[in-house]
Amino acid sequence: MSSMNAATSGQGKADLQRADGSPVRVVVVDDEETLAELVSMALRMEGWEIRSAGNGTDAVRVAREFRPDAVVLDVMLPDFSGLEVLAKLRAELPNVPVLFLTARDAVEDRIAGLTAGGDDYVTKPFSLEEVVLRLRALLRRSHAVSASAGSTLVVGDLTLDEDSREVHRAGESVSLTATEFELLRFLMRNPKRVLSKAQILDRVWSYDFGGQANIVELYISYLRKKIDAGREPMIHTMRGAGYVLKPAT
Repeated sequence: MSSMNAATSGQGKADLQRADGSPVRVVVVDDEETLAELVSMALRMEGWEIRSAGNGTDAVRVAREFRPDAVVLDVMLPDFSGLEVLAKLRAELPNVPVLFLTARDAVEDRIAGLTAGGDDYVTKPFSLEEVVLRLRALLRRSHAVSASAGSTLVVGDLTLDEDSREVHRAGESVSLTATEFELLRFLMRNPKRVLSKAQILDRVWSYDFGGQANIVELYISYLRKKIDAGREPMIHTMRGAGYVLKPAT
């Protein structure tokens, strides 16, 4: 856990923040330690403050102390069900948004979670990007956080508008597929920072990537053809370490 925390520190300013300007707080509750670490890592990449818990008892205690703006909650926990934990959380924090994670995909399970007061529902296996996007949507709808001015990422002469999903390099429009856009957004949220293939896979694709690291190389090559072609390169390969995006010199 500590190595992942270190690997995900130092990100840029988040576009969502608490009313007082401090980072958004999220509690991740899952008894699968690896999955909890990966979700936490993805959320830290947003510039958010994260706490985790592996069971319902700890989840309630952490939430009471941490006062989160949102909770990612696994339905199946070793001591209480996620629905029981939700009831205890809501007794402490009546308005906190809750995103359920579960291996169950039956319609009745989804209905039970939402009827109990959950705000959204993601079925395993899921992409980390989906979790982030759904949480961002829940947080935007809540009154506890606000969006900072603008949603445009800028690195050198490269700009990316997160709302309109428009990308420009030196004023020229760049057309990207959905996956290319998410990969570029991840790189631009972490400028001048080397990102490993594993980090990129975890953040842009799915936590269960099965070692298919070549997909990262493939999409990096796609981005280079669209972002760097005929221009000073911004996307660089750090042999044995990963990739980094930085302003052209």
